[in-house]
Amino acid sequence: MSGVEQVDFEKLFSKSPNPYVLLDRDFKIAWMNEAYLAATMRSRDDLLDVGMFEAFPSDPQSESFTLLNDSLHRVLGTGMADEIALIRYDIAGPDGTMNEMYWSATHTPVLDDRGETAFILQHTVDVTELHSLRRARDEMYLVQRADAVQARNAGLRQESAQLKALFEQAPGFVAVVEGPRHVFRMANASYRRLVAERDIVGHSVEEAIPEVVDQGFVSVLDAVRQDGRAYVGQRERVMLKREGGDDVELRYLNFIFQPIHQDGSVTGIIIQGYDVTDQVEASEAQRLLIDELNHRVKNTLAIVQGLAAQSFRDLEGAETARRAFDARLNALAAAHSLLTARNWESAVVADIVSGAVTAAAGDDVSRVDLTGPHLPLPPQVGVSLSMMVHELTTNAIKYGALASDTGRVSVDWKVENVEDHRTLTLDWRESGGPPVVSPERLGFGSRLIQRGLSADGGGHVDMIFDPRGLHCRVVARLGATA
Repeated sequence: MSGVEQVDFEKLFSKSPNPYVLLDRDFKIAWMNEAYLAATMRSRDDLLDVGMFEAFPSDPQSESFTLLNDSLHRVLGTGMADEIALIRYDIAGPDGTMNEMYWSATHTPVLDDRGETAFILQHTVDVTELHSLRRARDEMYLVQRADAVQARNAGLRQESAQLKALFEQAPGFVAVVEGPRHVFRMANASYRRLVAERDIVGHSVEEAIPEVVDQGFVSVLDAVRQDGRAYVGQRERVMLKREGGDDVELRYLNFIFQPIHQDGSVTGIIIQGYDVTDQVEASEAQRLLIDELNHRVKNTLAIVQGLAAQSFRDLEGAETARRAFDARLNALAAAHSLLTARNWESAVVADIVSGAVTAAAGDDVSRVDLTGPHLPLPPQVGVSLSMMVHELTTNAIKYGALASDTGRVSVDWKVENVEDHRTLTLDWRESGGPPVVSPERLGFGSRLIQRGLSADGGGHVDMIFDPRGLHCRVVARLGATA
């Protein structure tokens, strides 16, 4: 047995000149030394197994009661020592007269085998005399400094409580891990729900959430810690245990692993993100519906094309009309495919025009110049524009700029806010082709062009048959101003 093990620590504390008292979790006095009895002017029988606030009463609304009560509860709540730099706490003398007294106290938790606070050891010092001499410069400075420190500590505790409340209520999940083993130090309510309310604080990621190890997330944390660069995950698949069981379920997460830098090294990592499982599943369901719709529309167009072929078969001279009809169907299918690729949300003007010209003119699309802003159009407007551009391209191939080797087409567009709505102006200009003559009558294609592409029926189309080249101007009302 070593010399330290032979020391009777109870006797040592009993003979200490410094006052000590031991409180249980209910703040009842379980033990005290002689110095404490002398400082408080009480006997052992007066204090043993008596509550601290019963043995030394104080108004619950007073600052004295609040400071001592809060300090003791902080030790129970945090398992960490707490200090009161200066407290006025009056106690009764042997004759029952209340004496104005000032103290400085330290409260230290005494832990049991489970690591929980079983007792609180209070070390208290009577500083009444020092406080009574506060008018002297040195002592005054010490008292003011103690008051300032205590005020700052109170402010910091309040700010800390506010930040903790904000952290806990953050809408996204947030956690902080530290060290090479990525031990959880903090985790808010959203993160705890994500991991099925498991006890994770104080445990490493590998211990707390073992199912993510084989999925590579611990390796990603290792890389962030080593390289000091953040990792961003978008819609990443993560298999996590369900609450109350060992079964796992698929979740989709958007998140970031943000390194915490201190003194030039990474000391920890902030994990922050959102569970987007519902959005991903809804998006997948929408994609399935759109794919099914696209499949059915293509089948319908194929049936229409077959019916047209049968209908035109026995008509003399109908081959040209049948080819024009097939081309229009193909243009409609191309526009539909473009919108399908964008989940039927919108398609931009440049993609619509380029796709329609390419479908009709092939390599001659290089002779078509496009100029205009990035402008998404509603689906129905996009289909109409695609059909119009198909007809204009077909006419240019037959009679206009694309009928010659040197001809060119320029397409430019702009959008303007007019009162309470937006207006699109699109100009199709041809040059370098055969001389243009005004047609004696309008065919189906020309009539289709003049229908325009306005979403609500407003707007107009001007066909200008300039001998130097066709100019088609489309003015369309697109809807309310954004």
